[in-house]
Amino acid sequence: MIPIQDIVPRRSFPVVTISLIIVNTIVFLFELWLPEPLREALVFHLGVVPARYTDSNFASLHSYPILPYLAFFTAMFLHGGWIHLIGNMWTLWIFGDNVEDRMGHGRFFIFYFVCGLAATLAHIWMHPDSRIPVIGASGAISGVLGAYYAMFPFARVIVMIPIFFFPFFFEVPAILYIGFWYLMQLFSGALSVIHGQIVGGVAWWAHVGGFVTGLLLHRLFCLGRRGCFRDETRPWGVQYSLGEKFNR
Repeated sequence: MIPIQDIVPRRSFPVVTISLIIVNTIVFLFELWLPEPLREALVFHLGVVPARYTDSNFASLHSYPILPYLAFFTAMFLHGGWIHLIGNMWTLWIFGDNVEDRMGHGRFFIFYFVCGLAATLAHIWMHPDSRIPVIGASGAISGVLGAYYAMFPFARVIVMIPIFFFPFFFEVPAILYIGFWYLMQLFSGALSVIHGQIVGGVAWWAHVGGFVTGLLLHRLFCLGRRGCFRDETRPWGVQYSLGEKFNR
């Protein structure tokens, strides 16, 4: 299922969400501009390699002062290809604006990076000996999905399902779409533990860790925000208009 859009009104311009999308895109274009050897070195040193934090011998040979800790931040802005970037930024655009709207810009900014950090730590915990750099914004965005799941469970999400090369569009409640997505991450993460390696080149446990963090911490970042959960109990089937979504 590919999400096309949700239909939940927002009351403010999503300045943080859009800024994150712009910065991630600029960084990715810079990656493409670099010669391949430099690009690989950039990913290795500014991505998170779990063995740097669990294997002192590996760390002494393959790390520099400060960089291992800076990588927890820089890794969130690196991506491995156009599909990786577009998939992450599209998901952030669809779900991030409403979470930012309810939390407020400053709190959402902090929330995003807290979820990204927790996602990275979850990956290191589950794959402590991995020497493959982990990059991408998906851990932080998974936290945004966790918050959205709790705040707007009955919001309508329009998804596209390609069947025999023909696109079919459906409306599903967020609790179903995001819940199914989370179970897939959990299942794939379990397979990665069983096989002893990352399945499909995806940091599944980073997704799980980010989602759970967002689910658990979203209320903390909403404290004192009036109307933060205004729509969380809106019954399934109550219609939002596109104008309401984009103009409020």
